[in-house]
Amino acid sequence: WMLHSHEVNAVGPLLVVQAFHPFLKRAKGSARPRAVIANISARVGSISDNKMGGWYSYRMSKASLNMATRCMALELKRHGVCAISLHPGTVDTDFTKEYQKNVKPEKLFPVDRAARQLLEIVDTVKVSDTGKFYAWDKEVIPF
Repeated sequence: WMLHSHEVNAVGPLLVVQAFHPFLKRAKGSARPRAVIANISARVGSISDNKMGGWYSYRMSKASLNMATRCMALELKRHGVCAISLHPGTVDTDFTKEYQKNVKPEKLFPVDRAARQLLEIVDTVKVSDTGKFYAWDKEVIPF
């Protein structure tokens, strides 16, 4: 499971950005980014926010994704591209079914609401926001 989690959650998104890199370059000078790379992370990928332990494979893969996001943010900022990590909250999917009973009903989001919340963030970031890790409610999560 551990290697598979890393392949899916960290390596995959990095390879996608690598493939699109030639298309992401643009002229400098705008506060709005030419492109936004929005990597779907999870709060459990925050090392400083980990208060429970467990979920080793998933936590480690999302922490890896967050590090990759920070690295690409530094490199792509030169081209006016913003790279951010996003925590969608707990979304009502098959993946979350087994632990939804522990989630308050107002914190369990339908897929369409989760997507809207994340797109609001993507639509408002500036180049100066690159490298940040945002929760669904626009809170900046510490790495």
